[in-house]
Amino acid sequence: MRKRRNHDAGFKARVALEAVKGERTMSELAADYGVHPTMIHQWKKALLDGAADIFERGTKKTAEVDEDTVRSLHAKIGELAVANDFLSRKLKPWGGK
Repeated sequence: MRKRRNHDAGFKARVALEAVKGERTMSELAADYGVHPTMIHQWKKALLDGAADIFERGTKKTAEVDEDTVRSLHAKIGELAVANDFLSRKLKPWGGK
């Protein structure tokens, strides 16, 4: 079984631009770049869907942050930090760091 590869954004953009040009078939691109044609279709669609965002003026999309969610996540981080500290102290007698 082959390991799943992670391609960087530059590679995906380069392949998607080649697909948008339409000078070669998806099969040819897939063979040249060593990826499945379905991936090229997905990257091409993502490129075309996101292209309009490049030309929008002065509007930056910001994610709205729910304060309750942030508070609950900070509480969970605190709980995990306390548990981690407790367990690391309990493991020291058995050769822990």
